[in-house]
Amino acid sequence: MSSLKRCLLSSSLILPILVGLALAAEPRPSFAPDKMESVLYGVAYYPEYMPYDRLDKDVELMQKAGITVVRVGESTWSSWEPRDGEFQFAWMQRVLDRLHQAGIKVILGTPTYSIPTWLYKQHPEIVVTHNGTAPPLDDPYSPTYPPAMPPGAYGPRQNYDFLNPYFRQHAERVIREIMGHFKDHPAVIGYQIDNETSSTGVPTPYMKEAFLERLKKKYKTPETINKIWGLVYWGQLIDKWEDLPPIDGILNPGYKLEWQNFQRDVITDYLAWQAKIVNEYKRPDQFITHDFSGGVHTDLDMWAIAKNLDVVAINPYFQTQKRLNARGIWFCGDLSRSLKGSNYLVTETNAQAIGWDSRSQYPPYPGQVRQAVYAHLAAGANMVEYWHWHSLHYGQETYWKGVLSHDLEPNRVYQDVTVVAHELKKVGPQLVNLRKDNHVAILVSEDSSNAISYMPFSDQVNYMTVLGQMYGALYQLNVEPDFVQVGDPNLARYKVLLVPPLYSASDAVLQQVSDYVKNGGQAIVAFKSGFTNQYSTVRDVMAPGPLRAAAGVHYQEFTSLAEPTRLKPDVYGLGEQNTASTWAEFLVPDTAEVVASYDDAYWKFPAITRNSFGGGMLTYEGAYLSDALQREVIREVLKRTGLTGPDQELPEVVKVRHGRNSQGKVLHYYFNFSGAEQSAIYPYEDGSDVLAGAAVAKGKALRLGPWGVAIVAEK
Repeated sequence: MSSLKRCLLSSSLILPILVGLALAAEPRPSFAPDKMESVLYGVAYYPEYMPYDRLDKDVELMQKAGITVVRVGESTWSSWEPRDGEFQFAWMQRVLDRLHQAGIKVILGTPTYSIPTWLYKQHPEIVVTHNGTAPPLDDPYSPTYPPAMPPGAYGPRQNYDFLNPYFRQHAERVIREIMGHFKDHPAVIGYQIDNETSSTGVPTPYMKEAFLERLKKKYKTPETINKIWGLVYWGQLIDKWEDLPPIDGILNPGYKLEWQNFQRDVITDYLAWQAKIVNEYKRPDQFITHDFSGGVHTDLDMWAIAKNLDVVAINPYFQTQKRLNARGIWFCGDLSRSLKGSNYLVTETNAQAIGWDSRSQYPPYPGQVRQAVYAHLAAGANMVEYWHWHSLHYGQETYWKGVLSHDLEPNRVYQDVTVVAHELKKVGPQLVNLRKDNHVAILVSEDSSNAISYMPFSDQVNYMTVLGQMYGALYQLNVEPDFVQVGDPNLARYKVLLVPPLYSASDAVLQQVSDYVKNGGQAIVAFKSGFTNQYSTVRDVMAPGPLRAAAGVHYQEFTSLAEPTRLKPDVYGLGEQNTASTWAEFLVPDTAEVVASYDDAYWKFPAITRNSFGGGMLTYEGAYLSDALQREVIREVLKRTGLTGPDQELPEVVKVRHGRNSQGKVLHYYFNFSGAEQSAIYPYEDGSDVLAGAAVAKGKALRLGPWGVAIVAEK
């Protein structure tokens, strides 16, 4: 047995990952994220980054503004432990004491996402990546970021081997030192473990050994993976486990999918491991969170990670100025809320302009800071924090500007923050703990996204494109969804289920979707669904496999579409937008009704079908539809289920969200995402505008100023 293997097999930190199981957090009294007294409003604060000592001045400015919470410490390992085994706490003690004196609550972060230089010098093998060059901007409003590239070099954050025992040893030590010192500090209300953690995918020696052990535990014999991955192709059969080649040059989709799922489990285990340590110290009134970067992550099992958290946190950034809308804000919020079925925290969001360089500097228009805060709350956020308090004078994020600019003096955004903070002091108790009762869900399959990426059908369209298109259609229609992970046993709680390409899925998962329809659900299922099994191996039955009965169609052929193709008839009156593109399956109806077919000299096959199955109906999309057509297909299904009404008649730039507060009152959030005044008829029960204090009568016009917001609480 190699020394490396002995290290792996003797380490209690590594063993659980060998079989793909995450550590479970121990039972504990938990913080209730949906029973907070008011909305928390604050900033990330890094006094250690300041060009001079100004703690008292910063805290004084925070108090004047009305800041109620700050986040500290998550990027400061070298400040906590400047030399191996030498810990310093006085600098943070002073910060926490001063914040507590000011009545400001604190979220304290574990500092593990950037290792100190001395640890790198001792164990340079810990680091696994370096930054490449940021690609050009496709869109002048959208920042681009340098990709992570192996082999490792010191400099970037989060470029370490999660299974390296030396990293784990030192990370555990610094976490325990910090927790032991500050666990009883009255300012600390919660702990953030690591920061925007994601997998590197780098096959380090520790990763390779752990992956092989996982395969042995999961599949028992090499013959199993020979069969399910089809390793007979190109003569790559393995006779014994030691013959398994490393991932580096692998093209086999099944192998690649297993490796990706292993990487996901590594991160789940790593964050569960941190949560377990913190749980040994934290008080019952404190919480544990982790902040995800925005969007659905296919290199993470976000639902599994959330099980080890008391409350989910998210870092949603968004476009501003003329591009400001709530689509990105609500996408992140709906996902975060769905992970635990509860309220969530915003640990980072825009204050001023953002970007890892200065190519995309777009500070918000007047009114947009305020509007964005209430947009977060309308999705169920119980806290909004900016990244960050002050703009940095050095480092990679010099132009990721905070509330204060580089001069560190109060400015326009500081004044906007002050206005919002004082509003929240009055109305926060009415807005916190917003509860949702959504009837539409989007099914998320990380495996399908990853498997499609191994065999892409387009350079412009992929799994996430279709998922985003479906979400965008709901956003346009003013319909709020939840997200559910594939395999969720409780699909029946939703009336409508939107299914992006469910390309890689087991028979059981596909049967679950079929049963959902049979039992009365309405499903819209995208192309390529059911084509491969859970190992990314193509099924040897007629497509779409186990979905065939529910979809009422089958197909044997498909084609790429080099350009958009017209459909007929034009059911929804879309004219030039009544098109499909990119991919077309040659659907043959079994029991399905044809909605629209390709208007092509050769291909006359259906593009959209619908099939009554049991008590429900499945609408199948055999091609990538135009955005407008996708919206109308979804609108029709919503109408059929009684989920449309006055919200779908609002002006295009006016958006609305709903929920019920802690006092049981129904709230309606109205937003005007434009620079011109808008008017909308308020169709719900009489109420009052929480922000303006004015009465709002049913059937009367509700006026919204430029970038304005109104929150109506029913009587």
